[in-house]
Amino acid sequence: ARRIDESLTYSIVLCRKNLTESGERPLRSTPDWGETAINGDHLWIPTSVSGDFCYAGDADCTKHGIRLKCSACNVVAHQSCINVLVDRIKFSCKPSFRDVGVRQYREQTCIHHHWVHRRSEKGKCRQCGKSFQSKLSFSSKEIVALSCSWCKVAYHNKESCFNLQRIGEECRLGVHSTIIVPPSWIVKLPRKGSFKSSLRKSPKKRTSTKKKSKEKDKDPKTFVIKPIPSTTITPVIVFINPRSGGNQGTKLLQKFQWLLNPRQVFDLTQGGPKLGLELFKKVPNLRILACGGDGTVGWVLSVIDQIGIPQSPAVGVLPLGTGNDLARALGWGGGYTDEPISKILTNVSASETVLLDRWSLNVEKNPSVEPNEMGKDNLPLNVVNNYYSLGVDAHIALEFHEAREAHPEKFNSRLRNKMFYGQMGGKDLLKRKWKGLAEFVTLECDGKDMTPKLKELKVHAIVFLNIPSYGGGTHPWNRSMGATEPSTEDGLIEVVGLTTYQLPLLQAGGHGTCITQCRTAKIVTSKTIPMQVDGEACKLHPSIITLSLLNKATMLAKRRGPKAGATQAPLEDLHIKLHRIGMCDYEQHHYDKELLTQAAVHVGNLDVNPLADLEQVRVQIAGFLEDNPCVGPDWCFVDSCTAERFFRIDRAQENIHYISDICSEYLYILEMSTISVPQTPEDETAQPSPAHYVIPEMRISDEGSLDSPSDQPPMSPQIQSPDAPEEAATALTVENQNGENDTASSTDVNIKLRS
Repeated sequence: ARRIDESLTYSIVLCRKNLTESGERPLRSTPDWGETAINGDHLWIPTSVSGDFCYAGDADCTKHGIRLKCSACNVVAHQSCINVLVDRIKFSCKPSFRDVGVRQYREQTCIHHHWVHRRSEKGKCRQCGKSFQSKLSFSSKEIVALSCSWCKVAYHNKESCFNLQRIGEECRLGVHSTIIVPPSWIVKLPRKGSFKSSLRKSPKKRTSTKKKSKEKDKDPKTFVIKPIPSTTITPVIVFINPRSGGNQGTKLLQKFQWLLNPRQVFDLTQGGPKLGLELFKKVPNLRILACGGDGTVGWVLSVIDQIGIPQSPAVGVLPLGTGNDLARALGWGGGYTDEPISKILTNVSASETVLLDRWSLNVEKNPSVEPNEMGKDNLPLNVVNNYYSLGVDAHIALEFHEAREAHPEKFNSRLRNKMFYGQMGGKDLLKRKWKGLAEFVTLECDGKDMTPKLKELKVHAIVFLNIPSYGGGTHPWNRSMGATEPSTEDGLIEVVGLTTYQLPLLQAGGHGTCITQCRTAKIVTSKTIPMQVDGEACKLHPSIITLSLLNKATMLAKRRGPKAGATQAPLEDLHIKLHRIGMCDYEQHHYDKELLTQAAVHVGNLDVNPLADLEQVRVQIAGFLEDNPCVGPDWCFVDSCTAERFFRIDRAQENIHYISDICSEYLYILEMSTISVPQTPEDETAQPSPAHYVIPEMRISDEGSLDSPSDQPPMSPQIQSPDAPEEAATALTVENQNGENDTASSTDVNIKLRS
């Protein structure tokens, strides 16, 4: 079976290569986050399952090429039939995002069912409650059911169960609706260059070469997440390492793409977790499911630190591979055992949040000792999530990693891995190479010298435990010693001494020797000693290592006992800094975010409910301005975070936009008291504010058309002074077909003159 999968994978790679070389769209197994992304694109993976017929149908099926399956909607097609399916039959996958302008993403957010014909279906019909009959003949091609790839509801393929009215019904996203990211939240932005202001190019605009090169180096956003804040929705984004657990990761990736929105599932081998975390960092009540080993979880936590998410999302673990001590400590078990993914998602939704202490390791060279053998100058990781150790256990872990890198085929099962550890532990038991560890190490915990105790115990390894589980499920800390009960969030780390006699007994439920619990530790080594951090081992030159508390991460622990409905804490108020932009500054710098930000004036600070729409925020700001009259009564909101430029929010649409849509920490409002021209992108001109345009030296030709002197520059909108005489200029109002005022560049307009 493995050879078949490898052959199919190789075939789909060739298929992608051929499609790309022929100029056609390449096949993808994960969503495209670039400008070429197409809504409804299928995610094709090789399949060898018999019984699934080509979705192109008998009339169009070529019956040629490998069989591919879409992991998002579960339809099957031959490689040569995909173009027929997509281009001729026009069958698209379930839409995973919205491809609209920045002004329309809050309009028509209803999600419709994505109906798929099925020749076989499990479960019962939603209408009549009867099971779907399984055909006796494997060659039967009759369509027995229609099912929605979003909510998974299915109906018999007959008029009494499924009628045409169901096609346009709204989909509620099924049993996982509280964790699925709706496609209406994910918005594809217009391509760079197509997003323009309705102003004609200002003659005052000057763009330096330095500015251009800076903009060129900056990678523009293609997608943005616009969540609808709610206390009942806890969206989950999934990070999967396909290389973890043999072939488990790849299969799980496909299952998550089927059950969720494919755009909330990320393959860590394609750029890591940064893309997903950057996109979803503003989503309230966000949860993360990291599928992989302890290293995968640590990777996600480290990127969360780098990005600096204000409200750190809670991280759950689906353990793959071996070890998985953090997953054990949080109640998720030591490995994935083919449990239904739907059940795992339900457990994640019902899980409870706990805190996890994270510790920083600072390494400095020991100036008084020269290295005596080959080693490293730094540790492989500088943050401890699980444990940090030095001595015989790190020596065994290092030899295991070196042997696995040299012969990976010998380490493809948990039993073999444990046998290797047992063998190496037996060798060290006989050699007792690290029996004098205390002679080369000094330990100071919370300012107290613990070195005499190390020498007294004759330890072969020193372990700093942040979680109770160690080395694949053992528990070195003896809870019956009468010390403070260990916790993952108490700001204390447990220090344990181990000998080569105690190491093998850990697997049988034994314990090490408890040394102390501390908040800081200082380790000084005078010899090159093997060390490991969360399973990553190396030999470290003589060094001075300082361990201290870094921060606390929010984790998801599997709920024990009855699964009562998880109560969500109310969303915290947003602390907003209100800034005013003057119309003159906006006219001059509408193309430049940085200059507008510098020109904005700080008005005051507000605490805003994150569930509030802009209409409600306007009332709050109006009350604030009554006591602080620093802005005129005519102002509008400005979106500062969606696109490359600032743009105005039409007042008629304030009730469909939320405060989190247009700002993060700084809220900008545009004072309109001197405005007569809508300074907005083209997307905004659907419902612009009424405006009058003054055309200098305008005359009407004999043919009835409007002319301007040939020696005059192209006419542009100008502001008419209120005290100017009426005969000084001839103004015109431009109306579009809907009777609304529009810019002078609009087509199909009626021109009304007034003098």
